[in-house]
Amino acid sequence: MIVDKAIYRNGRRQGCGDLSDELDVLRLTQDGFLWIGLKDPTDAEFDLVNEELHLHPLAVEDAVNGHQRAKIEKYESSVFVVLKTLRYIESTSDIETGEVMLFIGDRFVVTVRHGEGNPLAGVRQRLETEPDRLGHGSLTVLHAVMDSVVDNYLVVDREVRKDLERIEEQIFASDEGGDANTIYRLKREVLEFRRASQPLADTLAQFMERGPVGMLSPAIMPFFRDVADHLRLVNDHVESYDRLLTDVLSAHLASVSVKQNEDMRRISAWVAIAAVPTMIAGIYGMNFDHMPELTASVHVGGSEFHYGYFLVLAVMAAACVGLYRAFKRSGWL
Repeated sequence: MIVDKAIYRNGRRQGCGDLSDELDVLRLTQDGFLWIGLKDPTDAEFDLVNEELHLHPLAVEDAVNGHQRAKIEKYESSVFVVLKTLRYIESTSDIETGEVMLFIGDRFVVTVRHGEGNPLAGVRQRLETEPDRLGHGSLTVLHAVMDSVVDNYLVVDREVRKDLERIEEQIFASDEGGDANTIYRLKREVLEFRRASQPLADTLAQFMERGPVGMLSPAIMPFFRDVADHLRLVNDHVESYDRLLTDVLSAHLASVSVKQNEDMRRISAWVAIAAVPTMIAGIYGMNFDHMPELTASVHVGGSEFHYGYFLVLAVMAAACVGLYRAFKRSGWL
């Protein structure tokens, strides 16, 4: 749907009538620009705007289909910009991705938003309170939208950092050692973050270096350089998060492996202790008649006392105690 549309002359908002007539006046007077805001437009709504503005068909196709990589494309009569928006969901620690697309042409700006991340109403309202900035032309809108998107990256950056710190505490401070699924999910979200921020940094650098002639004036360049600086900061953080999560995942797997080895050593030690009396009992359970220990006896008080049974039990107990102490000293128990 068309969220908002207005004419801006000398940085001041004015009402907008028929798009075609308004554009003809703007191009004739060379003063001001038209700004149309769309939110998840239908084909019919977009065709209405396209019919008046004569947008490039390739750019229109990208805008209608969505799911594009962050980029800035220069066409014959317009510039097409795709920005990936991010929204951090507190309840699930997920990062939701959306898109904002801009068509910047001769005396017009069209913003198209897909998804709920980074609504643009606040951007328009802030710009309308700064007529001096709006007086620089349509690229001011591009900067304001891009700056809002990148500022939101910084917010998501802080939330991801908190999640990473919490995972580090679970891995290195908890006896349970954390959860590999949690680590992997955060790593996947960091990758989603990187897919949004890294391409934008690359394409913005190219845009500032080889931007449309006459559009990037010296007055507007410092604003785009500021956005580029913030993007570099975000990308540095995202890359460090990705490396750190890889190290944390390796540490977690190593911790799990060590714990499994400790459990196996403990189990093996108890099996070894149990094996000795089992072996002795097995030998004396073979029912041979001529086994000396079975008939070994002493005369006590005029009666015969057969001690073989108790002797074998004592040997079993001594062997078990000896093995237990040996495994205890070696750290297996």
